Amino acid sequence: MNWEIVIGLETHAQLSTASKIFSGASTAFGAAPNTQASAVDIALPGVLPVANKGAVERAIRFGIAVGGNICRRSVFARKNYFYPDLPKGYQISQYELPIVSGGTISFHVGDMERTVRLTRAHLEEDAGKSLHEDFHGMSGIDLNRAGTPLLEMRSAAEAVAYAKTLHALVRWIDICDGNMQEGSFRCDANVSVRPQGSDKLGTRCEIKNLNSFRFLERAIEFEMRRQIQLLEDGGRVVQETRLYDPDRDETRSMRSKEDAQDYRYFPDPDLLPLEVTSAWIERVRSALPELPAAKRDRFQRELGLTPYDTALLTASREMAAYFENVVRTLPGHAKLIANWVMGELAGRLNKEAREIEQSPISATALAGLLRRIADNTLSGKMAKDVFDALWLGGTDADQIIHDRGLKQISDTGEIEKIVDAIVAANPAQVAEYRAGKEKAFNFFVGQAMKATKGKANPNQVNEILRRKLSV
Repeated sequence: MNWEIVIGLETHAQLSTASKIFSGASTAFGAAPNTQASAVDIALPGVLPVANKGAVERAIRFGIAVGGNICRRSVFARKNYFYPDLPKGYQISQYELPIVSGGTISFHVGDMERTVRLTRAHLEEDAGKSLHEDFHGMSGIDLNRAGTPLLEMRSAAEAVAYAKTLHALVRWIDICDGNMQEGSFRCDANVSVRPQGSDKLGTRCEIKNLNSFRFLERAIEFEMRRQIQLLEDGGRVVQETRLYDPDRDETRSMRSKEDAQDYRYFPDPDLLPLEVTSAWIERVRSALPELPAAKRDRFQRELGLTPYDTALLTASREMAAYFENVVRTLPGHAKLIANWVMGELAGRLNKEAREIEQSPISATALAGLLRRIADNTLSGKMAKDVFDALWLGGTDADQIIHDRGLKQISDTGEIEKIVDAIVAANPAQVAEYRAGKEKAFNFFVGQAMKATKGKANPNQVNEILRRKLSV
């Protein structure tokens, strides 16, 4: 039987507020356990939560960025369940009336653009963290994370490409630092399979707290295989929550999966409904940076770049800013700049696990290098040598070119003399070329570049050789 997979993603983005969603306790990462847990966070009797305006504003920012509907009146609800790291025995979340509904995320898979419709984005508090190491057989509870503000987003998608695009967006609009190692951005994948062509959904299993794109992809692939094998062997899939074990590359059962009614949602009596005015939304909208989609459209319209190019160049706000800084310094050469930023520069950054803001080559320095390609001072090979020197600490391409004698030979007369000598010295290869053996041409190109120590302008060498050999 042929099967198809259906994936629903719940993404938790910890909002970049200095304090928690319902208390004034700090959200800074790395503090000693339980030193950032206030009376509200640990649910002492008599305490009351107060909504954090900054968290609400970040949710509005996200809703605008994805083209969603900002609910003018949303409600906080109590989601009842018990875990050791949830002191109240319930989580304050949103249920029937979330702050954002709808919206879309567009992303590329190869050369194809995909658009995913979002279901909702709602505000909620995070739980604490259970610690199972170095406690002599016991577990410890760290409540520093309890009450940190989360924005939970739900969608179905080609999972990893979508998650990367969403990750870039929340960083772009500055609502989340996106640090997956610290748990600021994590995904739950709901996976089910069904026969190809069926419109009936299969039984889903939720894989919790995937904090890397690699783990997300591997967990989904394993779970898909597990469910298909189970069904083909005559078994049935049980709705449950599972954990991904990266060491064994497998998912394992954690607990049965609740449905919405099991949480006994009801409006939180301690929190008034959240009112969002049109004026507030417009203030947030006016403060947003140019969004990725608008920037991609502008790059295509004004700079003549392809959709694929613009998707890569807007993968992060920092990458887009770097590219634009180079374009401002060297206008009129957008495609050349895009090729080098996406190719040589991005490749070197990936190899050394650096972000674009950590590049040893500034936008100004790269523009200086590319200027010498554009005016034929450097060949492509020479340019890569200069790039290497800039990466290792050089600051000025012109100085490197001068110090290393790398200037390209573009004098037609000088190249013609070299070509004439090579042609005269190799009559057998001339005869082969004129007899139709095209490979002989590469021999002459190689000899010309060797004679000039790689400094001859390749385009001029090719043009002059074609002319001389056709006589």
